[in-house]
Amino acid sequence: MINSTLPTYTSPTPTIRSVSTETSDTIVQPSNLESSNLDLVQSISAQKAKQQTWWAFGAAVFLVSVPVFIEAPLVRSLPLLSLGITLIWVWLSLVLMSRPSSHLWGDILLGFSWSWLAGSIYWGWLRWEPLLHLPVEAIGLPFAIVCLRRNWGKVGNFFYLGSLLGTVVTDLYFYIADLIPYWKQVVQVEPTLVAPILRSALAQVYTPWGLSWAAVLVLVLLAGGVLSLRARQTHWWAFSGAVLSTILVDSLFWLAAALA
Repeated sequence: MINSTLPTYTSPTPTIRSVSTETSDTIVQPSNLESSNLDLVQSISAQKAKQQTWWAFGAAVFLVSVPVFIEAPLVRSLPLLSLGITLIWVWLSLVLMSRPSSHLWGDILLGFSWSWLAGSIYWGWLRWEPLLHLPVEAIGLPFAIVCLRRNWGKVGNFFYLGSLLGTVVTDLYFYIADLIPYWKQVVQVEPTLVAPILRSALAQVYTPWGLSWAAVLVLVLLAGGVLSLRARQTHWWAFSGAVLSTILVDSLFWLAAALA
């Protein structure tokens, strides 16, 4: 009888539910914050990657278009100095690659070093032999292949491969259009006697055969350069810049010959 009169204890279930709800809310809020931060980081990374691709493209165009007009007169009069400058390019590229902020510039400069080295060797001592031009220009090809297999220095090595492709296409046109004899004459005479030879070479270019093949090979370079841009990767943009700038350099040489 006494036990039946005692009040029964009931659990405060509503209170526990309220606490559980509040705890659930506090878990969701940090998750939303982390998601927002992740989106911001991804957006910044995407912008930085896009900026790097444009920098690589611009650097490739510059390194193909501008230094050739500096190296050409230098290597003709001071070939040993031009050859020695290659060591400076390699040293500077390694210094830049050792720093994250300048790694891209060092990478592409290392690829440029191979082009400079080949140009110094060929135009300094072997320019009278057109058949040796491509083998000498490909002097850095084994190094580029080894580095790419190890996934190292992709931007610079793709730049070198792009410039090498441009050289192959240009030399191919010289053979197709039968311009090799004029090449041999130009490198053997004094600069004051070059103009008549260049005019004769242009007459060969302006034939239907010469113009047709010029159009075909320009389209090949354009296709290679434009398709590489679709990859949206830094090393492919460096490759594209080197290929497309070959058209620019060849056009400038054609203009110089036309004005001679």
